[in-house]
Amino acid sequence: MADASHPALDTATAGMSTTCVQCSRAIIAGMWKRAARWLAFPSRRAHWVLLWLGLRALAAQAMPPEVDAALQRARVPADAVAVLLQEAGTGRTLLSHNAQTPVNPASLAKLLTTLGALDQLGPAWTWTTPVWLQGSVSDGVLDGSLVIKGTGDPKLVVERVWLLLRRVQQLGVREIRGDIVLDRSAFAPQQADPAEFDGDPTRPYNVQPDALLLNFKSVTYSFVPDAPRGVALVGVDPVLAGTQVDRSVRLSAGPCDDWRSGLKASFADATRVRFAGSYPAACGELSWPVADADPASYNARLIEALWRDLGGKLSGRVLDGSAPVGVKPSFEIKSPPLADVVRDINKFSNNVMAQQLFLTLALQRQPGQPATAEAARAVQRDWLTARVGELPPGLHLDNGSGLSRETRLSAALLVRLLQLAWSSPAMPELLSSLPINGLDGTLRRSRATPGRAHLKTGSLRDVSGLAGYVLSDSGRRYVLVAIINHSNANAARPALDALVQWSLRDAPSR
Repeated sequence: MADASHPALDTATAGMSTTCVQCSRAIIAGMWKRAARWLAFPSRRAHWVLLWLGLRALAAQAMPPEVDAALQRARVPADAVAVLLQEAGTGRTLLSHNAQTPVNPASLAKLLTTLGALDQLGPAWTWTTPVWLQGSVSDGVLDGSLVIKGTGDPKLVVERVWLLLRRVQQLGVREIRGDIVLDRSAFAPQQADPAEFDGDPTRPYNVQPDALLLNFKSVTYSFVPDAPRGVALVGVDPVLAGTQVDRSVRLSAGPCDDWRSGLKASFADATRVRFAGSYPAACGELSWPVADADPASYNARLIEALWRDLGGKLSGRVLDGSAPVGVKPSFEIKSPPLADVVRDINKFSNNVMAQQLFLTLALQRQPGQPATAEAARAVQRDWLTARVGELPPGLHLDNGSGLSRETRLSAALLVRLLQLAWSSPAMPELLSSLPINGLDGTLRRSRATPGRAHLKTGSLRDVSGLAGYVLSDSGRRYVLVAIINHSNANAARPALDALVQWSLRDAPSR
């Protein structure tokens, strides 16, 4: 080379005498010249490039020591882990381990669903629930039926259902001489058993999607100690018509450990909920969300209870039926924007909301045809192909939520999607929907430095994972995906925290 001077050499030799500096520079210049002559031969240059690439690949494959140590403590082998860490925007890889291997991502699959929806529908998109007053209204009486048609809105919580019925009353209806008809035909009937996944149908995450999903078909029971009376008062939200609930349970001494088991609750009969055990006074006020035992009749019981609570009268029944065709609805209610729904799905890993969104994508492609899981999977595969090209072997999509033993995808595919999202118009909405480590959502208990990463979590019996973005000490943003598939996966969460911590320190040399 013509000039051996270099800023790094100038800094390193600043304390030497002029003579020593000149000698050092002469030696280094000679080394560069010899290396240049050796690399002048194409065959040698190719060998050098291959060797350099090989060394880089080996370094990228090796786990950071602190991560490896945490995996060993959890008794999880490195081959059970898939990891890929890249710089956002540039795609520069800092760590890659089993990145191409198809694994079960658990709830990380929600990233495909939510990013696909933001990309195809837009963050401001909303669901619309039409309502018809079928018949004439006179002196507060609807001489006919009230019809409500579901179109998949994932957030028809009890407050919004109350507002819908309040709107009916504002149109002058206090008494309905006919029925309240609920049209759920936008989604094909679900065949799955709520207990099929893990044998516990009372878990709200096992609730099945429904075109008219009211309040997640769940009830929240609250327990408030009343020490002078020696009982805990039981609150019920929402109250359902035809369901009796024990409104108190005996207080007990002792620590607040497995308080739910101590209640000896009986939820199997949707008409009678009992608490035969006791509630520890040390627990203070706590709540317990439970999926209703009879999801098929939940909507009817909720609507009837709310209507009567508003002072309304009903001569007929609340039942499933069909909405009128070709008739303009009396009014419509709109959901919160998709960006808000995506935030709920990702921050709190809400399975049924994710499945509602998944089926909605199929419904939007084929309006008027009942949405099915098969159609939704086809939409998702088409969207993936359009974004990343040929799909990798071993990819298997299921229900959009990740509540599945069958879903398979690679860390490399997730990173590719997150890289695309980083440069997409929907980037702010996706990023803000992800849990913030150590602060909120499903990452509030993370032990990595709080507030430095937005990461979706994934967890099943044998799966633990993280995927999202990490802000490093240098201000660089990294895309990180890490998935563990092993019987001890949940014991290896400290390894994931260690990986996040290592990443935010700009992946120091190993």
